Amino acid sequence: MRFVRRQLLHLVPVLFVVTFLSFLLINLLPGDPVITILGPGATQEHVTALRKELALDEPIPVRYVHWLKRIATGHLGQSYVNRQPVLEAIRQRLPTTLELMILAEAFALALAIPMGILAARRPNGIFDRVTTTTAFGLLAVPNFMLAVVLVYVFALHWHLLPAEGYTALTQNPFENLRHLVLPAVTLAAADVAVYVRLLRSEMVTTLQQDFITLARAKGLPDRRILLRHAFRPSTFSLVTVIGLNLGRLIGGAFIVEYIFALPGIGTLTVSSIFNRDYLVVQGTVVLIAVGYVLANFLVDVSYSFLDPRIKDVRALT
Repeated sequence: MRFVRRQLLHLVPVLFVVTFLSFLLINLLPGDPVITILGPGATQEHVTALRKELALDEPIPVRYVHWLKRIATGHLGQSYVNRQPVLEAIRQRLPTTLELMILAEAFALALAIPMGILAARRPNGIFDRVTTTTAFGLLAVPNFMLAVVLVYVFALHWHLLPAEGYTALTQNPFENLRHLVLPAVTLAAADVAVYVRLLRSEMVTTLQQDFITLARAKGLPDRRILLRHAFRPSTFSLVTVIGLNLGRLIGGAFIVEYIFALPGIGTLTVSSIFNRDYLVVQGTVVLIAVGYVLANFLVDVSYSFLDPRIKDVRALT
């Protein structure tokens, strides 16, 4: 509990800095949301009245304090464009983004773990060289380029999967999966390359340890040595990278959602930036910051389950 409290105390200044910088940078962007809402032909009287209604005539520090007070009461404000509450807009689109990210990580781990184990079994073998070349190739391809290729092959040429759109999971699970396969594969491609190379390197090092030599001397089969003795201590770096990779995953989800026309947080944020809808952008930034910090907190806690020695060390500090 002491460790949890210390991490939660670290969360407060991080969120404060992130929200303040995002609020400042967003308000310094060129353009005026009032002109965006009313149009360039609006009269000065209408512009002044709407600016006062939206509290845009107040200084930035004052608006920031008012915004923090609304967050403390669970109210993130209303959209400048359609007057929809920001919290409601986020609640409607958050399940799509979470489902996309979870599915992408599931695809990445399902491919990377067996590939990394097989590559580490025989370093510099044929399979290891093939996976290394494939990993470097995937890392060199941007998400938007891979998305275009996948849409052309699987949607336009073979007509196997839809190129855009979204079906809710509660309405039709099969159609929901069909609409998310291409976006999830696009998002997971770079993660597969990173996870394979990382797990392969860690397992090669682990397989050279003395306890692995002892296990082999006892006559244990290679499969048990790989999965039971070598895999678990080789996952520390993998778990760490998964937590740190959440920021890249969110950024990639923004691009992928926009390309495949998915109604997620990324599409909401991009459209709000174009419309100068500041409160919506600030609400999504707060959501992303909280999610990123909590995810890394869970990764830190998971170390104790992977290695009990870490739990013992923390108990003494």
